[in-house]
Amino acid sequence: QVRPVESGGGLVQAGDSMRLACVASGHLFSTYAMGWFRQAPGKEREFVAAIGEIPRDTDYEDSVKGRFTITRDNPKNGVYLQMSRLKPATTAVYFCASRPREIGYQPWEYHYWGQGTEVTVSS
Repeated sequence: QVRPVESGGGLVQAGDSMRLACVASGHLFSTYAMGWFRQAPGKEREFVAAIGEIPRDTDYEDSVKGRFTITRDNPKNGVYLQMSRLKPATTAVYFCASRPREIGYQPWEYHYWGQGTEVTVSS
């Protein structure tokens, strides 16, 4: 089991940067893909970014490409989402999730979820 816990959310202004962190329990972390999803009020949970068992295997939702970067630090059981040029539309609760090996794009593909961290971007 690789159970994530997120941190790093808060209130920022449009154009600012923010780094979200996710630390997961379990000794199998290096064999798991990790994903970031977000859920805005009244909307469904959507894919933001993911990183595979192989760190160079990454993918992003189209609207965040070039602004967000996902990385992992296996010795620390950590995965990070660096977000830049934030927009008010970025406001949501961000969730970290894990699944074995390969990147997934749908919430149902992930086995374990964190409790979420709230990101609010003011205009």
